[in-house]
Amino acid sequence: MGLAAGALWTAAAASETSAAPAVTAGAGEFVLCFNTATIRGQKLGLAREVELTARCGYQAIEPWVEAIEQYAQSGGSLRDMRQKIADAGLTVESAITFPEWVVDDDARRAKGLERIRREMDLLAQIGGKRVALPPAGATNEPGLDLRKAAERYRAVLEIGDQLGVVPQVEAWGFSKNLSRLSEAAFVAMESGHPKACVLSDVFHMFKGGSEFRGLALLSAQAHPVFHMNDYPAQPAREQMNDGHRVYPGDGVAPLRQILGDLRAAGGRTVLSLELFSRTYWEQDAEVVARTGFQKLRAVVQRA
Repeated sequence: MGLAAGALWTAAAASETSAAPAVTAGAGEFVLCFNTATIRGQKLGLAREVELTARCGYQAIEPWVEAIEQYAQSGGSLRDMRQKIADAGLTVESAITFPEWVVDDDARRAKGLERIRREMDLLAQIGGKRVALPPAGATNEPGLDLRKAAERYRAVLEIGDQLGVVPQVEAWGFSKNLSRLSEAAFVAMESGHPKACVLSDVFHMFKGGSEFRGLALLSAQAHPVFHMNDYPAQPAREQMNDGHRVYPGDGVAPLRQILGDLRAAGGRTVLSLELFSRTYWEQDAEVVARTGFQKLRAVVQRA
């Protein structure tokens, strides 16, 4: 069965087929997903991004909510888009947005909650399961009270309960708040909500100084989506930014260890390729997406 039909792929079958969503026998399942930030510079629009994602072999897509809004505002039917995604054999495992849900300013936070409610509603209409929740607006000044952050996260989770979308606390390595996986996990745990979970990223874990071995302490339920990328040996960590991300396997990140720990957690983990390279944005979108798919699949096979 091919990728477009949502087939599963075992390590034993890797040499027999080029189909790629991965399930490792006897342990955790990996689903290969495409985060459309990787081709954000090409400005394809949601419909073409969906077509490209399916054509290049991914099993799932992680769009930006902005693209969903633009599609709807241009007259597109979200119901039709949901069917288009399903017909392509894809699932919408997560989505990217930046509401100010955790800031201390009450007025800004209220607007952030209004925004995330609206955006989760749009996401639900195309079948979206989860949404990233980074510390937008609270990155430059340190001192965020993580217990208050947990209360604020629970408020977003309760909105998500109404709409059928699960928000994920995302650690941003360059932020002065929620820069580490341990901080995101603390906020999720302290929220006390049964659907609380975290979203982390190879680059952000490195940039923020998180210990990669910490992934072994999280269950698959607590960590359903993981952003895949890599980083080079140079420049120094302090000098790196999002644009230094490279394809998985093209850098020095301990991907075998990372994937081994994710696999050992069991369950189902979505590996979403997320890159922000202007070099890639200047290339043909399909070349970038297909290359990313091949490199992502290769590191999974090696792991």
